[in-house]
Amino acid sequence: PRAAAMSEAQASLAVLSKVELRVSCKHLLDRDTLNKSDPCVLLLMQSQGQWMEVDRSEVIKSNLNPVFAKIFTVDYYFEEVQKLRFEVYDSHGHAGVGAHDDDFLGGMECTVGQVGTAGQEGTLPCPVRLTAPLAPLQIVAQKRVTKPLFLKYGKFAGKSTITVISEEISGNNGYVELAFRAKKLDDKDLFSKSDPFLEIYRIDDDRSEQLVYRTEVVKNNLSPVWEPFKVSLNSLCSCEEKRRLRCVVWDYDSRGKHDFIGEFFTTFEEMQKAMGENKVQWDCMNPKYKIKKRNYKNSGVVVLLDLKIHRVYSFLDYIMGGCQIHFTVAIDFTASNGDPRNSCSLHYINPYQPNEYLKALVAVGEICQDYDRQKFSALGFGARIPPKYEVSHDFAINFNPDNDECEGIQGVVESYQSCLPKIQLYGPTNVAPIISKVARVAADEERTREASQYFILLILTDGVVTDMADTREAIVRASYLPMSIIIVGVGNADFTDMQILDGDDGVLRSPKGEPVLRDIVQFVPFREFKNVS
Repeated sequence: PRAAAMSEAQASLAVLSKVELRVSCKHLLDRDTLNKSDPCVLLLMQSQGQWMEVDRSEVIKSNLNPVFAKIFTVDYYFEEVQKLRFEVYDSHGHAGVGAHDDDFLGGMECTVGQVGTAGQEGTLPCPVRLTAPLAPLQIVAQKRVTKPLFLKYGKFAGKSTITVISEEISGNNGYVELAFRAKKLDDKDLFSKSDPFLEIYRIDDDRSEQLVYRTEVVKNNLSPVWEPFKVSLNSLCSCEEKRRLRCVVWDYDSRGKHDFIGEFFTTFEEMQKAMGENKVQWDCMNPKYKIKKRNYKNSGVVVLLDLKIHRVYSFLDYIMGGCQIHFTVAIDFTASNGDPRNSCSLHYINPYQPNEYLKALVAVGEICQDYDRQKFSALGFGARIPPKYEVSHDFAINFNPDNDECEGIQGVVESYQSCLPKIQLYGPTNVAPIISKVARVAADEERTREASQYFILLILTDGVVTDMADTREAIVRASYLPMSIIIVGVGNADFTDMQILDGDDGVLRSPKGEPVLRDIVQFVPFREFKNVS
């Protein structure tokens, strides 16, 4: 049974690699009367016969030939046919994207992998029905795909086309954080100052340029300070320090006709001089002015204020690097589980057979035990605990706050059985405090620079999360640490919240919109795990 369960787990992790997708469009339909369309692209992936939104791009104002700065990242499974759909909309405010048929500018379907098959006409339930027959487009195999956009019922969207460029992410999963400002930029506006923004392009071997990042617009300012941003080393320079980068400063125009201020060329190697207290600066040059004006010096200066490099290691990197695995078990003791004295309760104390929580704990814990140093931290949440019977969301189930560890999975079982009669099941179901507690330990470990431990948090819960926003924020923060979270759903409740946290059908984001750095959450309904084993 354990081997079957492990093979199931391994199958779910059989990701060959991750793929970055860059999207641009040409000749989009103009849906607006006074201005041009404000396009936004949605990426959907087929999951169990349904189209699920994975992510969406930024909205580009008044532009029929948009190049989106958003880089979509999808898992690439070699052995699966993964169907994608790109839908382009004219946005009338972010919340309304895709809400009305009139906003739809066209769509295109394709597959991710090297083994693709043609889609069947009209057989897929979708938000917008595209009945044009699908060619076997494999994005990874072709690297660059340009196809016409279709409206409903197979009608061409005029001359509109969409181009998707794919790039497999190499094993180097580091990212860099950059902070730019500019000084004394040229003033392009007559009655006010320029509204500058910065674009960074990577120059590929074929001399084509890929947009890496587009900053926000700083209004009415000739010496703007742009918000710091993060990009992967793969996106920025294909992990090649000497690869050329082209940086362009524009004066924003609400009609889409941005004015060119200037440009400069650099490399990631040169950028790294800005680490620590140092700063690097470049003359922002307008080639036309350089030819025409005798005393032309520059159109302003762009300064790299700070650069931080972060290396991101996978779970496998930690294991192969000799890290010990530290497991923490967190058990849901909220009242929604039912009174432990009642036989219907998931925590029912039955002298003859284990309850649902014990079954889940033993089944999953025995697998985890093979990787651990035979000690488990064991925590509970959502109960009133002695001596004052105040609600706690991160208490040691052995009631020893100085040492919450138990000897192996059997030690956890014994502490659980001893703890249950002493507490009062209560609520609410707050998961964020447990995640944050383990994350603090992982952060302390990482600061030692030895990184000798990898932390896995196993959460056993009946499925309804009360602090969803705080939990999403805690997971995004934890994704930067040597830490993973396994959530096991106990019972037959609605596990929608857990599936959202898993992020399999889209990138999990914090309430402020920041995506996870790594996908660190795996959700398993115990009823399915039980059937496998």
